[in-house]
Amino acid sequence: MTHDRIVALDGPLNFRDIGGYKNNQGQSVKWNKIYRSDSLSSLSYKDKITLTKLRITVDCDLRSNYEKNSAPDVLWDHVKYVDAPLYSNDLNEDKANNKLFRFFHHLPDLKDNFIGQIYQRAILNTHSQEEFAKIFAELLELPEDEALVYHCSAGKDRTGMTSALILMALGVDDDTIARDYLLTNTLYDFALAKNFPSTDEISSMIAKMNVTKGEGTAIHGITDTIRAGWGNFDSFFKKELGFSQSDLNQFRQMYLE
Repeated sequence: MTHDRIVALDGPLNFRDIGGYKNNQGQSVKWNKIYRSDSLSSLSYKDKITLTKLRITVDCDLRSNYEKNSAPDVLWDHVKYVDAPLYSNDLNEDKANNKLFRFFHHLPDLKDNFIGQIYQRAILNTHSQEEFAKIFAELLELPEDEALVYHCSAGKDRTGMTSALILMALGVDDDTIARDYLLTNTLYDFALAKNFPSTDEISSMIAKMNVTKGEGTAIHGITDTIRAGWGNFDSFFKKELGFSQSDLNQFRQMYLE
């Protein structure tokens, strides 16, 4: 199979593979296994054939009930639909608002990083953590010859948070995670013109991205919070998402090469 960052579809504008990124051990995230996207409510017949050929058998929908009811996913052959609404409306589930919890975990103050604050609250929300865990559980159960996609409406915020956690789990560095997040902004211009850059051209664009200004700092609401509060992703994965070290070792074995 080819290694294309972008999957060009008639409907979605931001459907892409998160494979190919290097981690701190020199390993690469496997291609053709984990995909991220914007809404899948406008898939064409041709798109459904493409996703079937890619053997994407799990569709994790991160959107709210309102969004899903307004624009339900178009499903393709042999796909399992997973309802995983990421945001919670219950403030009682938001541990980031608990002063004792913040103090105990040394959570960073993101007062100058508004989007980062939103992401920090999401990864520390009890409901959201259950949904993140649901996606990791699906990935841990995924057969070797199949793939999974997760998506929200624009493929940026909720999808970006999920991508950040997955890439952190695989040891990818923070700047690369931020560049993958920022790629959404760049790709929409290409997608609207239906003139996607090649994977090599995308790699060049990513290398030039400034991750220290503007939205580049947003994803640090996740990475900095996890490292400051739990020391490393492994601890967060076990204590907050409820998995074991054995689960994490298996996850890395499945999705790194």
